[in-house]
Formats: sequence, structure tokens, C-alpha cells
Amino acid sequence: MKALPSGTNVTEFAIATNRRYKDRDGNWQDAVDYHNIVVFGRQAETTAQYLNKGSSAFIEGRLQTRSWEKDGQKQYRTEIIADRVQFGPKGSGGGGEAPANNSSAKESNEQPAAPEYPDEEINPEDIPF
Repeated sequence: MKALPSGTNVTEFAIATNRRYKDRDGNWQDAVDYHNIVVFGRQAETTAQYLNKGSSAFIEGRLQTRSWEKDGQKQYRTEIIADRVQFGPKGSGGGGEAPANNSSAKESNEQPAAPEYPDEEINPEDIPF
């Protein structure tokens, strides 16, 4: 966590999103994307205090791309400016131990199956709303 000259707190961190899908040949593929997150104000303090490496979190916000020059080269960085950070359960990662009464998590270390998405394109006219 850092403070801006105005006194507003800001916390920056990266978060990974995992995705598992079947390719055209029917083989399972894993993909990971990393996102830069920026949180301001009181939520920046809470995030810096309670979010740990490996913890799950729900981030809601807007995308923003900023640019600057470094050694004569224009640099770009796209970030998610978080409006809301919601912390996941403590047992979901490095954030702490699983609750003692959560017997289903102890019995199986498997992750839930990812939904299978159709191979064909989705026609917007087929969506009922």
C-alpha cells in the first residue's frame, strides 16, 4: 500500500485467472491470464491487510490503460481500477486454513469441473433477453 500526495491510499497487485477448456481435438487445455489491479481509498487499506498470495478474490471495476515514456519508448499498462474487492473463503488458497467443519473440502482435493462451452458460435438472436 502507498499513499498519493493527496493522502489517498492506493494498493496495486496482480491477480491470475485460470481457465480449463477442451480444444478442437478434445484435449484439455489450461490457460492462465494475469491482470493488474489498482484499489483506492479505504478499500486499498482492507485489501492490503487481508488479501494474501494465493487467496481467491472477486474484483469488480473498470479497465484503464495508461502510458508513459521510458528511455524514449512509449510504455503501456492496462489495469483494472477496482470499485469493489470481495474476498473469497479463507480455505481457498494461501489466505488461511480451511474451516474445521468443512468435511467435503477435506475428503476431495479435486477442483470442480469447468463448464463445457459449445464449439459453435453463439447467435445473439438465440438469447432470450
